[in-house]
Amino acid sequence: MIEILSKDNCLSHYKWGENCDGWNFISNPEVAIKQELMPAQTAEKLHFHQYAEQFFFILKGQATFLIEGETILVNANNGLQIKVGNKHKIMNTTFDDLEFILFSYPSTQNDRTDCE
Repeated sequence: MIEILSKDNCLSHYKWGENCDGWNFISNPEVAIKQELMPAQTAEKLHFHQYAEQFFFILKGQATFLIEGETILVNANNGLQIKVGNKHKIMNTTFDDLEFILFSYPSTQNDRTDCE
């Protein structure tokens, strides 16, 4: 059966970080596709993945990434790839919500090492 996915009918909703929201659209060992929302002035912890690469596509707002010590700003309708092993974190330093799609391949389940 073909199904159109949205936040309303995704696999699961979860909370993460500093009151951030996430919705799992696809979750299997090969790939995870999520939509996430970060309220204003929130950030995740610096971390890396031993196996997974990630691609962030910004839907709304402006994301600030810290990747291997470099700060990168990514606006809506643009994306950014994180290579395996790169220490990184995403931050919303603005006063508006930040929404993005996150592709992880393979899945990051049990593949996250915090640095902070």
